Amino acid sequence: MVRNCLVLYFFAVLCSSGTHAVRFGGIVHGPGTELDPSISRSLLGSSDHVYKVHEKVSLYANKVGPFHNPSETYEYYRLPFCPPPEGLEHKTEDLGEVLIGDRLVSTPYDVSFRVDHENEKLCSKNLSAKDLKKFRKAVKDDYYFQMYYDDLPLWGFIGKVEKILRPGQPAEMRYYLFTHVHFDISYNNDRVIEINVSTDPLRTVDITEGESIPVEFSYSVKWKETSIPFDRRMEKIPCHNF
Repeated sequence: MVRNCLVLYFFAVLCSSGTHAVRFGGIVHGPGTELDPSISRSLLGSSDHVYKVHEKVSLYANKVGPFHNPSETYEYYRLPFCPPPEGLEHKTEDLGEVLIGDRLVSTPYDVSFRVDHENEKLCSKNLSAKDLKKFRKAVKDDYYFQMYYDDLPLWGFIGKVEKILRPGQPAEMRYYLFTHVHFDISYNNDRVIEINVSTDPLRTVDITEGESIPVEFSYSVKWKETSIPFDRRMEKIPCHNF
């Protein structure tokens, strides 16, 4: 499977110095924002990060927004993604999470500890004209989504734009929605160390036109062992000042 890893893996973290640096694909974008050092994500305690094989670990969605304007963000389900069959459940957030704009909500992904999935169906949806308009705008504006897994942030893009050139004709823009995401997760013994998300550029749906389009969303998960100790896992997330 060919996966578009380069454009999908980027980081945004609060630095210990109080500067909010946003890093996309190796490039730091946007001005820093000075924050009170006491305002940060309330991480789980060390003992809360211990899991047994097959134990459920929640994958929370946080927000979506245009890549080129990180300060512009919206709730994840403002776009018509697949909701959990049991309904949306919001994670209880502390003051720090609220102040930095986090709004974590449950997703239907089953990413249980050390359980691989090859091609798992997420949901089938018949995208209405209203749904297509929302997704089309998101793809056109280069929207990304942000999630959290075991307190580790991850980002991915929603779709891609292709420019079609034909001799003697004006350029035609086509908008494609990604329908499959893949999670690569590293573990050390009973701890999660790292998670990356990517998409398969060959598994897309053309949403340029149409009033109603049936779409099947899916995902896969692959776990691998690593020797990186748990107390060094945050070193994989870069933190830069301007």
